[in-house]
Amino acid sequence: MPHTFHIPVLGLAYSIDTPLKVARFGISSVVSIVDDELCERMRKYHSDLNNEPYVNIHKSETNSRARRITAYLNLLKKLIDNQIEFIKKQSFEAGTELTKYFELLDENTIQKKFYNNMFKLPIGKKRENLENQLRNEVKAGSIDVNIMAKVDKVNFANHINLGNENTDALAALRGFANSELQSAVVISAGLNPRLYSYIEDFTDFYPNADFNFSKKIILKVSDYRSALIQAKMLAKKGLWVSEFRIESGLNCGGHAFATEGFLLGPILQEFKENRSLLIEELWSIYASALQQKNINIKAKPKQKITAQGGIGTSDEHDYLMQAYGLDATGWGSPFLLVEEATNVDEETLNNLAEATEIDFYLSNSSPLGVPFNNFKKSTAEKERLYRISKNRPGSPCTKKYLCTNTEFTEQPICTASRQYQNLKIKALKALSLTDELNKQIDLVTEKVCLCEGLCASIYIKDKILKPKESMAVSICPGPNLAYFSRKYSLKEMVDHIYGKTNLLEGVNRPNLFVKELGLYIDYLKKELQNFSDELKINVENLNQKKQNYLNKFYNQLMTGIDYYLTNIKGVDVNLKIWSDEQIILFEKAVLNIKGINPQLLNLSQLK
Repeated sequence: MPHTFHIPVLGLAYSIDTPLKVARFGISSVVSIVDDELCERMRKYHSDLNNEPYVNIHKSETNSRARRITAYLNLLKKLIDNQIEFIKKQSFEAGTELTKYFELLDENTIQKKFYNNMFKLPIGKKRENLENQLRNEVKAGSIDVNIMAKVDKVNFANHINLGNENTDALAALRGFANSELQSAVVISAGLNPRLYSYIEDFTDFYPNADFNFSKKIILKVSDYRSALIQAKMLAKKGLWVSEFRIESGLNCGGHAFATEGFLLGPILQEFKENRSLLIEELWSIYASALQQKNINIKAKPKQKITAQGGIGTSDEHDYLMQAYGLDATGWGSPFLLVEEATNVDEETLNNLAEATEIDFYLSNSSPLGVPFNNFKKSTAEKERLYRISKNRPGSPCTKKYLCTNTEFTEQPICTASRQYQNLKIKALKALSLTDELNKQIDLVTEKVCLCEGLCASIYIKDKILKPKESMAVSICPGPNLAYFSRKYSLKEMVDHIYGKTNLLEGVNRPNLFVKELGLYIDYLKKELQNFSDELKINVENLNQKKQNYLNKFYNQLMTGIDYYLTNIKGVDVNLKIWSDEQIILFEKAVLNIKGINPQLLNLSQLK
């Protein structure tokens, strides 16, 4: 690809049509296909906008979820193919998208060097030939899709289970697999054996006669061990992981997976040191599995390693690429301030631009029970507090994508729903709790509806909000967004990534490693406090497994700190990743963790 960065999935709707905005400039991005209703509404919107025929696929129709997703992805491909053909017919003049395509490229790419040399040639046959060569170099960025593996609700019709092939994750995969896209599915949020087995059913995930793939698999992972386990599972089925997309556990947007205290730097180092061994081990398993399927492949497929989460400067981008041999990096949250790339309604966009560090926080808002990066100034948060004040906590549950709880009902319901929260609060009050009652109720009512909230922004922006539909916007940027303070053009952000300009000039910002370490320390302290509070209620109920986890978490953080201390000494100072100011911030973070371990050890003595 012409660029060394991609735009990861951003919530449900924030990047739902990002490929239509940036793919024609060679920029790859990721579309969420969790919500088929969103896909269907955006298909109608863009069909009307581009005079394309549209026939509604109603939710009650057979196989509607997969068909909706397929239809939307096919529309994206068709429109982007048209965009590319249009660009190739343009001239190299100021203001054309053909010119913009090359102006956005990094100066170090071969295409950009040829582009710059073109202007040194006089008008004539030689220049005309070079212009045509450059037009042939125009390629669309990849239209990748994201499936959250664990968001895999079982679906029913007239109280009859529709079967494994119609669970949410599997139907979404089928929608992608049946589409005309030649791109990748990004599988995130855990391991789903049922989903992995289902991928086997689709021939596009196997190599063709030219040993290429029509559909590729990208695993989003947060540590080396889990990456290896999942990749082996897939290799045994004859499925190749084309990319490991490593994401910081906490310094990211959306759901956060803190793992066991593994920090990004040591994780990347482990991938770097084991990269050749990893490919060889997977290749051995993969080739054997293909042989059993009577599929012939002679050469090892390519395997990329990329990283994302909290990257904010060109120095960090360059450092990650050079120090760890990455193929690309992911830039997510900063693009929420780029109207040319993502979908954020005006009110939320202005709030994001004016926000500071305290407005971004790790919450318990997600019904999935996983820590969730939240934004205090969101209208969804205002609505949640208003409903509590009116003694009507919880949300109406219409889409039911996150229905996982069977505490009070036979069929799963969502913990953000009004039904669940009323039942849970009633049950808590029956326990005759004293000091703990309000705290427990707050934990229940902190959950918010993400299915509606993460879609509202684009419906407001594109003016397709339905009557009585909620205007409360949920948004889940990473903490890195706090350092970007206004709206930006696409060119400004891309130039910032490649070091042509600096949008953070004069901003006092910890580098991505220091910021992540601070987030992990804060997370550990909070977990420690929660554990301590539990023991105060019932000292006889010491959870040894939880204490072991906390101690392991602490020890892993200390191992990460030791890695950085060694790494700092050998770093290339020209990359500025570890300036004197950054080292001071790192040392402050290290001081912050002192004294935590004795607290962990002393908990066992309370019994």
